[in-house]
Amino acid sequence: MTEPLANLNAFLHFPLHSTDGIFERFLTLENAVCYGRTPERFVYIKGHRLNKVVLVAHADTVWSGFNTLAGQLAFNSEERCYYSTSSQYGIGADDRAGCAMLWQLRALGHSLLITDGEEQGLLGSKYLRSYYPEVMAELNEHQFMVQFDRSRDRDFKCYDVGTDAFRQYIGEKTQYTEPNRYSRTDIVGLCQHITGVNLSIGYRNEHTPQELLYVDDWLNTLALCQHWLSEPHLPKFSR
Repeated sequence: MTEPLANLNAFLHFPLHSTDGIFERFLTLENAVCYGRTPERFVYIKGHRLNKVVLVAHADTVWSGFNTLAGQLAFNSEERCYYSTSSQYGIGADDRAGCAMLWQLRALGHSLLITDGEEQGLLGSKYLRSYYPEVMAELNEHQFMVQFDRSRDRDFKCYDVGTDAFRQYIGEKTQYTEPNRYSRTDIVGLCQHITGVNLSIGYRNEHTPQELLYVDDWLNTLALCQHWLSEPHLPKFSR
């Protein structure tokens, strides 16, 4: 198993009912700081490169707080997808697959933000906005934000925090398309002065026991972001 898939597998094996293991993993990184308590908490790791962006994912799943059944995660080698053997619980790919993406991209020098409570009404990001204006100001000094919390493959959403120029830029860099601008996720509240985008990472049927994660779709987004976000001169997009 390659390193990216081994790390993806590890993140999907964290207990669904708790975000503690994921927070502890990111807190091993240099400069990582945790604010608040679950579900109103977040970890922020300031990047070190010039013209850096903020990479965002949420640690909780819709199954947080439930005692999950052991051994519900399985892999279909023909379809190359993870699935649940439980009739009650999914696999938590929304958004453990996004957290695994941040882990794989951590060496690029960008800032990382892992929130809690997204599935309960964006609690972690709302807590950040309400009580840590200095962190909000620092986040909005970045070039833009990229969240990894979209279903399916090869699409993106900017909601109401993208400009026409930014949407064109994202389309050119990813070859993904924007189906609509509906719904919400953390970047909708976090992007006050800069733009943001949410990228597909390969899961389907989220919030149901029929949840799937296609690893080739996840790997495709990982590969394009490793190439794109390694560029030395990323532009800044203001709202």
